[in-house]
Parts: sequence; C-alpha cells; structure tokens
Amino acid sequence: MTDSEHEESRSEAQQPEDPSHDRAGLRVALYCVAILAVLYTLHYTRSLLMPFVVALLVSLLLSPLVSWFKRHRIPRSISSVLLLSLLGVPFVYLTLELAEPAQKWMEKLPALTTQLNANLTDISETLSPEVPPPAKPLPERETGFSFSRFFQGDEAEAVEPAVEPPPENALVEGVKEGGVEVLLSMLSVAPAILAQWAIWLILVLFLLIYGPGFYDNFINLFPLIRNKRRAALLVGRLRQELSRYILTVTIINAGLGLVTGTALWLLGVEDAILWGALVALLNYAPFVGPFVAIGILCVAGIAQYGFALAALLPAGVFFAINMLESQFVTPAVLGQHMRLNPLILILWLLVWGWLWGPVGVLIAVPLLVGLKLVASQSQGLHFLVDLVETES
Repeated sequence: MTDSEHEESRSEAQQPEDPSHDRAGLRVALYCVAILAVLYTLHYTRSLLMPFVVALLVSLLLSPLVSWFKRHRIPRSISSVLLLSLLGVPFVYLTLELAEPAQKWMEKLPALTTQLNANLTDISETLSPEVPPPAKPLPERETGFSFSRFFQGDEAEAVEPAVEPPPENALVEGVKEGGVEVLLSMLSVAPAILAQWAIWLILVLFLLIYGPGFYDNFINLFPLIRNKRRAALLVGRLRQELSRYILTVTIINAGLGLVTGTALWLLGVEDAILWGALVALLNYAPFVGPFVAIGILCVAGIAQYGFALAALLPAGVFFAINMLESQFVTPAVLGQHMRLNPLILILWLLVWGWLWGPVGVLIAVPLLVGLKLVASQSQGLHFLVDLVETES
C-alpha cells in the first residue's frame, strides 16, 4: 500500500460522524417519551378527562340543532336546555322500562351461576377426570388383650374415621370468585359513576352554550395559530363531519337494536327490549361489541332454554342481523368514514379500552374518525390518513 493510500484511509477514519443520525435517533427517542407521557396522563386522569370527552362528542351531536335555533333567534341557553330535556325524556323512560328486567336478571344470577357451575363441573370432570386419592391404610387391629377394648365391646370396632367432603372443583371456585369480584367492583364504582354523570351533564350544557364562542376566541387569540381562517374552517368542518358521523352511527345502532329486539320478541325470547338496547349500545365498538353481545345472548339463551340447541337461537338471530348491518348497511351509509384498517382499529380499541375501560372502547371510533379528519385537513399528515385507510 502506498503512502497516499495510507493517508486516504487515515483521513477517512478521522472523519467526524454524521450528526444527522444522532439527531434522528434523539428525535425518535423524544417522540417515544412523549407518547408514553400522553398515555400515562390519559390513564391517570381518566376520571377528569372521560366526562369531558364524552360531553364533547354529545355536544358535537347536538350543536347543529342549537346553531339552527340560533339562526331563528332562539338563544342557545334555551335551545340547549330544550334539546337536553327532549333527549333525556326517552332515555329516562327507557331506563325505567329496563330497570325491572335488569333487576330480575340480577336476582336470577345466583341460580344461573349455580346451574352453570354444575355444568362446568360435569364438563371439567369429563375432560380431565380426577384420579381418586389412594385409600388410607386401615389401622392395625390389636390382637392382644386391651382393657379399653374390653370395656367398649363391639362399639369400638364400629367406629369409622370421618370421610372428608371432596374439594370443590377449581373451575367452579374461579367462576364464583370472579362473579363476586365483579359485583363488588360494580358497587364500589357506583358513586363515582353518579358523580361523573352529573359532571357530564353540566359539561354538555356549557359546551352547547359557550363552546362555539370559546372556539372562535381561542383561534383568534392563540399566537401559535398563524392562519386564523384556515383554523376556523378546520374546526367548523370537524364539528360538522363529526356531528354527522355520530348522528348516523347513533341512528344505525338504534335501528339495529330495534330490529334485534323485535326479532327476539317475535321468537318468544324473554326481555327482548333489554337485549335490543344492550346490542345497540355495544355496537358503538366494532368487532369487540358484537362479540360481547353474542356471549351475553348465549347466556340468556341458556337461562331460558337450558343446555340445548335452542339456547343458541338469540345469539344466532343477532349474528345474522349484525352481519347484514356491518357488511351492507353501515358501509353504504357512512362511505369514506368507514375506510378504517381493521388491524389499526382493533389496536386502537385495545389501547382505549386499557386507558378508559368500557367508555374508552365506546368512544374510540369517533375519536379515530376525528383524528382522521384533522389529519386530512393538515399539511404533512396525509400519510396518517393513508395508514388508517390501508386496505387488505
């Protein structure tokens, strides 16, 4: 190797590393830390943020009607109270109608649990029969003379050791413990649910009355927003599209619950109205909600028909109706809004279910649709829309 080649290799070895790689790695690390911080904040402030987010979605649903009343010279306060009253009357009526069957099912739950425990015991013993424990050796009989045996006579020979009752099946114990834990957890969170309900109602009312003015003032006064007109158009379009989406999904879910309840009632299923309202609520969570509804309807069928083929009738009817709704009705009505990749949707539901529980699962899809609309109207975020709309 010549001297020039030595000099070139030495100069290449002494060249400083590209600082852009270090900056890119630091940027990725900062993004990861920021995402973890956001998830941590959302999880540990859910009691504060959850009512606000749900109230925001409901206010978006009712805001077009409040704006329409405002254009006809009706104050927002009057129209907001009127709409909440009109929305609350059927909701309260439906709650009162469903309170009796729900209480009946709560009373039937112990007997149903006992029946399921007995069947689970039979199934578990059939699948994994227990090996009988080895017999205990009998005590050796004394052959010599004994004063105690002389005075007790033959009664001493008739005494046998007490037989211990067989231990309860582990599967049955697990089911019972799980049921007790669920009941105790429901009773413990009842005051918190009532408090969040009151906070939610107040937030909806104030968002409907003062929300639009607050949005406009925030856009005009916030210094980091440079293009005020574009930001105002984005907020207006987001409110309009999300309101249309939530209203459409609510009508579809209500129709699904009505059709399911009517079909179950015609087939003679008990408490068909309760199951119709339940499947309508669960259908706000795609994929996850229908599976939960099928499981609940299977339990309802077992309670009414026993462990027979007819027990699958309620779940089968709902499955057929849900397939028609999810494959034909919802895609035809919503169109572009339902272009969501199933894998991303499932992951999104799991994240929000971990963050905020059942409420997070129910509001996850509207939040994803809102983020998709924001990304479609923002420069540099169109790749997120393409990612969310990835087709198989």
